[in-house]
Amino acid sequence: MDAKKLMDYKVDEAMDLFVLLKNADARVAKNGKRFLSITFEDESGEISGMYWDASDADVASFVAGKVVKLTGKRELYQGKAQIKIQSIRLATDNEPNDPSYFVPHAPEKRKDIKEEIEAFLFDITEPTWNRIVRNLLQRHAESFYTYPAAKTNHHAYAGGLSFHTLSILRLAKSVVGEYPGINAPLLYAGAILHDIGKTTELSGPVSTQYTTTGNLIGHISLIDGEIVSACDELKLDSQGDAVVLLRHMVLSHHGLFEYGSPVEPHMLEAEILHRLDELDASIMMIQGTLKNTPNGQFSERIFGLDNRKFYKE
Repeated sequence: MDAKKLMDYKVDEAMDLFVLLKNADARVAKNGKRFLSITFEDESGEISGMYWDASDADVASFVAGKVVKLTGKRELYQGKAQIKIQSIRLATDNEPNDPSYFVPHAPEKRKDIKEEIEAFLFDITEPTWNRIVRNLLQRHAESFYTYPAAKTNHHAYAGGLSFHTLSILRLAKSVVGEYPGINAPLLYAGAILHDIGKTTELSGPVSTQYTTTGNLIGHISLIDGEIVSACDELKLDSQGDAVVLLRHMVLSHHGLFEYGSPVEPHMLEAEILHRLDELDASIMMIQGTLKNTPNGQFSERIFGLDNRKFYKE
């Protein structure tokens, strides 16, 4: 297999490699002909391209999760990288065809991430919060450490959900050490649980999609429901003061109504969690884009950050 990865190719350079179809959406052009809007992915990153005049067989064959042999050329369209597709075909049994080979992974080992997150459990000294967090971590023991944190914007790789959670815990520990009067157990409990609903909202690490449940309910409401479910299992009062505080942490962590939070933060710890979540996501989006930006130039526009471009010094 050619060692050159998707993001190694420069503008106007011919491409010839195996890649994963992260997305492949059938659409209709103005001339009435169908085409596929495709996002190609490997462990180096992802780039989109249009496959024109798609036949019924093409639509049936080229679906998310399939590995294909791609030939084409990297181009720029309105300042954003894309691939001008010359040909694609499905990888054969004798060629690299395992989707998991093409999925980016968290920068730290799963074992290390798991051990560090579990060490924070001993700092959640309030018994109710500790029992709920342990219950839900056990319930999602496999998916929490393998799922991405998002479909595209940030930590969109295998293990991204747990790595994003650990990053927030590390930041939270620094904030607790800097400012007096913060309820550290509540902050840590909220940090661990805030995105765990994404194990239901998303389909998994390969060709990640939003599930029907994820689209209709969303991870914030899902985790609130799971906290209530854990209370039923543990015979705790889901309307008790301790549980209500924890539920507020996860329900408010997107900060604003227009960003999906059913309530805005009304506790110091909830505001901190929201800000740290936003900070970690923003840094990862910027770093991910700058990674493929030459020094002295501006990056591509980042949709999740108001379509801003960032300069790489």
